[in-house]
Amino acid sequence: MVSLSVLAGCSSKAVYDNVQLNNRTDCNRVPPPQYEECIERTDKSYEEYERERKELIGGE
Repeated sequence: MVSLSVLAGCSSKAVYDNVQLNNRTDCNRVPPPQYEECIERTDKSYEEYERERKELIGGE
C-alpha cells in the first residue's frame, strides 16, 4: 500500500525519466551491434514523448 502512495506522488515526468533510465540500463545487455540503436530509442525527451502521446489519443 505504501508503494502505491509513493507512486501516486510521482510526476509523470519522473516516472518517464525512471523508465528511460531503466531502458538505457537494459541496453547494456544487448549485443554491441544493437547497442547504439537501443540507446537511440531511449533518447526521446519527455516533452517530445508527451506531445506524441497527446497526438495519438486525440490532442487533449
